[in-house]
Amino acid sequence: MIISASRRTDLPAYYSRWLMNRLHAGFCLVPNPFNPRLVARVSLLPSDVEAIVFWTRDARPMLASLSDLDRRGYRYVFLVTVVDYPAPLGPGNLPVPVAVQMFRRLAERIGHDRVVWRYDPIVFSNVTDGAFHARQFAFLADELWRSTRRVIISGLSFYRRNLRSLKALEAHGVFIRPKEDVPVDEMESMLGRLASVARERGLDLVSCAETLDWRRVGIAPGRCIDDAWLGRVLGVRVPARKDPGQRQACGCVVSRDIGVYGTCVRGCPYCYAVSDPEEARRRFGQHDPDAPSLVPLPHEAGIRIGAAERPRHLEA
Repeated sequence: MIISASRRTDLPAYYSRWLMNRLHAGFCLVPNPFNPRLVARVSLLPSDVEAIVFWTRDARPMLASLSDLDRRGYRYVFLVTVVDYPAPLGPGNLPVPVAVQMFRRLAERIGHDRVVWRYDPIVFSNVTDGAFHARQFAFLADELWRSTRRVIISGLSFYRRNLRSLKALEAHGVFIRPKEDVPVDEMESMLGRLASVARERGLDLVSCAETLDWRRVGIAPGRCIDDAWLGRVLGVRVPARKDPGQRQACGCVVSRDIGVYGTCVRGCPYCYAVSDPEEARRRFGQHDPDAPSLVPLPHEAGIRIGAAERPRHLEA
């Protein structure tokens, strides 16, 4: 079983104490995102976990715990997002010098092959056009290429959860453009520059769950949770079956996500995982790092054994 920690929220940045407590306990409880009264008990025992994929914009709270993970026999990798957006688009992002230093420290600690850079999502707007992304990507690539081997990109997708926040940006003078509305010459010029920059620095540049065909400019479809990559860098063998719970364009293999939607407090207006930032802050305030679940569970919740788990005594 691959543990995804997490597409739904930034566990390493905001919930690292809970995460380490659950790894010590050997399990966590995860409410179903569509029906929180259905709760799965997910084993986190090293013997049950082939790999942990950490998704984050700030790995610093986890750095002191990596030796503990190693001692316990966990195999893990990091997908780290580093972008440099204007304040309205990235209110909670780390300053670039801090993000670069964090990325480098992580790579020095666990190895360049186990840290992937995500320049994601590529947001097109009146203040972040194709030329902006070409410049920023080149600048960040110069800072990070010695600390990674792969970079993943994707265009911004619109979801029910992020429509209101994207619309609210107009009050700050930021007008979002759907990637499908970007002129072909602007898109291909930007993508060609990104591909050239990556190639010159020895970076493997791939796209993530991208509905547009970028292969014509040399960017192949990729996977964030990639069986071949995990096999190469961690020495594990995992099924190559596509995760049916992800979007059709997503090529990721099957994993078990232990995060909860609506709990990240970074405030990115394009985030697909948070529909109400105020509600996310409220849930963050209710969080108990010693509890088996990331957020309080409904009183009537029923616990079930996760499909990928071995039957064990329920400890909740």
